[in-house]
Amino acid sequence: MTVTTALPSFDAAIATYEPVMGMEVHVELGTATKMFCGCSTTFGGEPNSQVCPVCLGLPGALPVVNRTAVESAIRIGLALNCSIAEWCRFARKNYFYPDMPKNFQTSQYDEPIAFDGWLDVVAGGETYRIEIERAHMEEDTGKSLHVGGATGRIHGASHSLLDYNRSGIPLIEIVTKPIYVPAAVAPAVARAYVTELRELIRALGVSEARMELGQLRCDANVSLRLPGDPLGTRTETKNVNSLRSVERAVTYEIRRQASVLSSGGTIVQETRHWHEDTGETTAGRVKEEAEDYRYFPEPDLVPVAPSREWVDELRGTLPEPPSVRRARLQADWGFTDLEMRDVVNAGALSLVIETVAEGASAGGAKKWWLGEVARVANERGEALEDAGITPAQVARVETLIADGSLNDKLARQVVEGVLAGEGTPDEVVAARGLVLVNDDAALGAAVDDAIAAQPDVAEKIRGGNLGAVGALIGAIMKSTKGQADAKRARELILERLQG
Repeated sequence: MTVTTALPSFDAAIATYEPVMGMEVHVELGTATKMFCGCSTTFGGEPNSQVCPVCLGLPGALPVVNRTAVESAIRIGLALNCSIAEWCRFARKNYFYPDMPKNFQTSQYDEPIAFDGWLDVVAGGETYRIEIERAHMEEDTGKSLHVGGATGRIHGASHSLLDYNRSGIPLIEIVTKPIYVPAAVAPAVARAYVTELRELIRALGVSEARMELGQLRCDANVSLRLPGDPLGTRTETKNVNSLRSVERAVTYEIRRQASVLSSGGTIVQETRHWHEDTGETTAGRVKEEAEDYRYFPEPDLVPVAPSREWVDELRGTLPEPPSVRRARLQADWGFTDLEMRDVVNAGALSLVIETVAEGASAGGAKKWWLGEVARVANERGEALEDAGITPAQVARVETLIADGSLNDKLARQVVEGVLAGEGTPDEVVAARGLVLVNDDAALGAAVDDAIAAQPDVAEKIRGGNLGAVGALIGAIMKSTKGQADAKRARELILERLQG
């Protein structure tokens, strides 16, 4: 029996219950071809145009392991401080679902390629070590499109369509051990873990790890228990696709389970769907145990036995760890901890790095990516990198400010124009006539007009009241539609009235 009442607050929930978490993260590898065949992995192809007998599971089709995918799996394992198996093999995970044409998924079960690792994350100013149970290789499923309903889910749909282009895409599933952290920071730790993992995957270059495109998907497992009790029954919130949603989903599930338990109900071991619009989870299907999948070794694939020489060679290709890189960049840029955290949480670190490489200051790059660009991207529901402006273009805007061609107000209009698809920064400046008025002839005329229009203000300035200069500058900015060089205008005003 499941009984629900109005949800308690998060603080009330953790005052009674202790949450225990587990994270399962699927990373879609950026290989050119699929895990077990030569079909393209290019995103956005016509439905069912990138398939073959192997990824469709047709009789007699034999799979072949993608070497690059194995290499990526080893590098991920090494970066997560895992041991790399000297011998491992694939297994068949048997279950029926329409997007699984073979009725089994080729995965790894009790013999993963990487195991027993850890990843340190920072939340609330404290460092927490998240222990990694395993990182194993598998293939993705196809995609079901439920048509005719209001929600896009199968319930209420009139019919469903199947696109198998994604079937067979290489995946690495990274599974944590149970995560025991102070209850108050559990949701923040969950977010910090996925954030750090995403940065690590990107640094390795094995995937773009864009959550909004499904390249990195998080399943959040949550259970509650009274302090000192055995582990409670867990739920698995599937395919959470943003960092913010990871934190929100864990928070909601803690509150929901606390409500059920406090009302005398029992938690059902099940998958749950996360709803971004309402901030709630809803029941999916009863969660199977491992034995329900009837795992057995895949007879059509030979075991994978990476030599120690190959593993050591791949170890030498690992990049600077993201935490070390961030600390170095933060020192170089002079950012506070909060400023650096804002950049990372916005997914803007690589964009700021590229913008600085193009010649912008770190502060200027941060200002535009986390300001005007982020505002527009959020309104459109897009990622920052998809907003329509490049790091080189942001750096060009900064250059135009630095050389006196633009002020901040005009620069915002230039960025707005680039984001609207009006061209490069220089093209937007030319098309909109956004040239800063700073030559003495044109600006001097505006200064003279402002002085003539406000003689009382001019008299105060002559008398030494420099605070009154702002009123004349305001009038000049209005008459020039914000295109006057305020600094030069001030100099000209003082020359005329105090010179």
